[in-house]
Amino acid sequence: MLNSVFCARLIGSAVVVAALSMATPAAAQSKPAAKPYTTPRTAWGDPDISGPVTNVFEASTPFERPAEFAGRRIDQITPQELAKFRGTLAERTLKNFEGPLHGPDNWWQTIYDLSKGGQPWFVTEPEDGKIPALTPDGQQRARRLATRGSYSEDSSWRGPEDFTLYDRCITRGLPGSMMPAIYGNSYEIIQGPGVVAIRYEMIHETRVIPLDGRPHASKNLALDMGDARGRWEGDTLVVETTNFTQRSAYRNSNPERLKLTERFKRVSPDRIMWSMTVDDPTTWTRPWTFGMPLTMMKSEAVMPYECHEGNYGLINMLTIARAHDQHPDDAKDSVNSQ
Repeated sequence: MLNSVFCARLIGSAVVVAALSMATPAAAQSKPAAKPYTTPRTAWGDPDISGPVTNVFEASTPFERPAEFAGRRIDQITPQELAKFRGTLAERTLKNFEGPLHGPDNWWQTIYDLSKGGQPWFVTEPEDGKIPALTPDGQQRARRLATRGSYSEDSSWRGPEDFTLYDRCITRGLPGSMMPAIYGNSYEIIQGPGVVAIRYEMIHETRVIPLDGRPHASKNLALDMGDARGRWEGDTLVVETTNFTQRSAYRNSNPERLKLTERFKRVSPDRIMWSMTVDDPTTWTRPWTFGMPLTMMKSEAVMPYECHEGNYGLINMLTIARAHDQHPDDAKDSVNSQ
């Protein structure tokens, strides 16, 4: 059901359009309007969103609304403002790669061409572009999350369980696997009759999404990427995911109440609009939505990702922790000398 704010905007837009039409010369009114994009179909008739996809052009985009855009919605940002803002993001991102092993500038500029990005920030609902406040229960869980993977003189990493699942090459979770990172931003959408699969480069995860109307798995079955069920609403693929594990629940939410609802809609030959609504009344005071455009590119095929094979960082950090246990004074002197 359309809410009152949206209806008011819709009516207001209709009035403006009608007024402009009355004031527009007949020659201009006769100009044919641009045809809306027609989504291609698979051999079995579903909207075709398959192929290699990347979100690399959305890298460095702020998750919440930046202070410089305070009081404004995403649809109020002009193309000129967006281009200027994303140019600043690109400069800042490229500076992060400066150093003795810095590659050619033109290579970085091609890979991280953030001028192709589509948004100034990700959170679209609420309209203030901010994640809603946490409930008291959510605040308590957030405090526990803040200590994960931390290290101090009074506490050390006891084992791999103290690190995130991403650090341990297990999963980026959902929606983590959909979000841009410093590398590995490719994935592939694969369609078949009654099913959609999404294969990710990072950590080699694959989500299988049934479309045949089957119910969610029993609550007794919890998965790191959740249990997904999809359906088509017109040209939009809607995916609802529940049944998360506690260790993978988004932002340390309540896995028994968390529901993530995604929407995929192809809006041009090379672009899919993707959004996700987060709903957990025990963690946030209201549901909230974020999203971004995804770019379809044949050159962004999924590549091998040897995560465990090269995960020496985890071994080294645990080795440091054990050395600290045996010689705490030496470790303290080393930290103070930095």
